[in-house]
Amino acid sequence: MYDVIVVGARCAGAATAMLLARAGHRVLLLDRARFPSDTLSTLYIHQPGLALLARWGLLEEVLATGSPLLTSLSFTIPGARLAGPAPVLGSIAGGCAPRRYALDHLLVEAAGRAGAEFRPRSGVLGLHWEGSAVAGVRCGSGEVERARLVVGADGRNSTVARLVRAPFLRQDPKLTYACYSYWSGIPHQGMRLFVRQWAGTACVPTQDGLTLVAVQFSRTGPAVTDRPRAYRELLRRTSPELDELIAGGRQEERLFCCSDLPNYFRRPYGPGWVLVGDAAHHKDPIGARGITDAFVQAGLLAGHLDGPLDDGRRVTAALRRYARDLGKEFTTAYEDNLLSARLDLDSYRAEMVANQHDPAYVAHFFRGYAGIRAAVRA
Repeated sequence: MYDVIVVGARCAGAATAMLLARAGHRVLLLDRARFPSDTLSTLYIHQPGLALLARWGLLEEVLATGSPLLTSLSFTIPGARLAGPAPVLGSIAGGCAPRRYALDHLLVEAAGRAGAEFRPRSGVLGLHWEGSAVAGVRCGSGEVERARLVVGADGRNSTVARLVRAPFLRQDPKLTYACYSYWSGIPHQGMRLFVRQWAGTACVPTQDGLTLVAVQFSRTGPAVTDRPRAYRELLRRTSPELDELIAGGRQEERLFCCSDLPNYFRRPYGPGWVLVGDAAHHKDPIGARGITDAFVQAGLLAGHLDGPLDDGRRVTAALRRYARDLGKEFTTAYEDNLLSARLDLDSYRAEMVANQHDPAYVAHFFRGYAGIRAAVRA
């Protein structure tokens, strides 16, 4: 009997397993993938996410991957450019974008050091029920592992959410498509964002001297059948500066594309189960919030599960508080992100053009992008 079984060992699951193991719970962490391995991701961790890594004693390990601290930021649209230092949160002077094969493996190892048992290449075929409550999982090998609580941290297509029939509390339309690849030969000048009507591009330096170059484009336009061609054309069209950068660089990996970019809140808990990370809440990656949100959710859940898990009423009350706090933490950011993901430049172009040389406006804009106004807990 485990106290907790965490299904999914990426950012949300590994961080949750680590924190719950540190709190003294007996934790089993499962993932169907091998580790280290890559996964689709914007990579970027905003300042609140790095602040949590620092609090957990992991920031130096993350920086040791070779991913630079991104201490400058620019946001360019036709007719306006906001540029300056990245906002500071405590001792955190910028964002960071480690490759996921490095970050996720680092978090899994931290969970192991905390006492969690990790089983890679171990998928979940079903849940074990006792009455109306989840009481464990049925693994791919056929064996049943029992637990007082099962955590679904297995992404937007969560098996746990499907098996418990977790309803959507809110669902909004998908707004964009995204494609990205990794480039060498692009000068490191911090985080750079370029937006034009119905399309946006991000240049995000990561480890090994590479830069993730991503494009997002609105689903309201004509269907795209040749994605590699559309990707290169959007890179060239977004801005002359970006065109110059790409001309001097070299694409080092294949093109990664994703059209399944939903916006939702699911009911995050029920008898014997709880959801964390993208399984509970997902928003369009236009704001690169996924990893930071995962860390915040892991901290919230672990903070509420700070006592023994053998008292069902106490656990239910803790999960109810977790669900309440999810709504408080993420609803405003969710609404703002929906506006950004519409990629309707006309809705804010005039304001940016008028205020681009106002340091207070630029600083406020960048703090909002970093999510520094949101609370950070662990």
